[in-house]
Amino acid sequence: MGFLSKFRNLFVRKETGAESMKKFLIVGLGNIGESYKKTRHNIGFSILDSLAARSGVHFETKKLGDIAQYQIKGRTFLLLKPATYMNLSGKAVKFWLEKEKLLPENLFVLTDDLNLPFGTIRIKGNGSSGGHNGLQNIQDILQSQNYARLRFGVGDTFKKGQQVDHVLGEWSADEYKLLPERLEKMGDAVTSFGLAGLHNTMNAFNGK
Repeated sequence: MGFLSKFRNLFVRKETGAESMKKFLIVGLGNIGESYKKTRHNIGFSILDSLAARSGVHFETKKLGDIAQYQIKGRTFLLLKPATYMNLSGKAVKFWLEKEKLLPENLFVLTDDLNLPFGTIRIKGNGSSGGHNGLQNIQDILQSQNYARLRFGVGDTFKKGQQVDHVLGEWSADEYKLLPERLEKMGDAVTSFGLAGLHNTMNAFNGK
């Protein structure tokens, strides 16, 4: 039996079910350290930083990551920036799901995507990692592809063999000017996920 099946059986109980549906684990993928802070690969961290700022909350360093929390209309949003580096993100995700007694349906992962044009938002409820190391590790640890994720397009405007330099590089001047509006839009998508659900959020934000 996979992790998610065991997890579901453990926590789908009347006394925890109602409460768990009111709390959501929002995971922004990225790498810790100042040298990575403004890179394309750290868009997950950037989304959470933007969300925390507009919600008036601050991150605290906890086990396996930095955590912030806020509430909207009775729903709790737990923001996690894993401190495990991108390739081991699943370890932090599993720990905080278990700690908070949350179902995988309450998980929303935010990450970058090379295969989408800059600024494009794509939200799905499941799917492969698409070659993304952070998503792949989450999939390996949870033993499932069935969790919601938001992919943000960082574009593929790089020469052959320069993929790593592109994702670990900083935004261009033109991209940087457009980023605040995109961060706000993705923050709205996170809020929608908690208040309106996955499918309504997909309809409202995909391709926007």
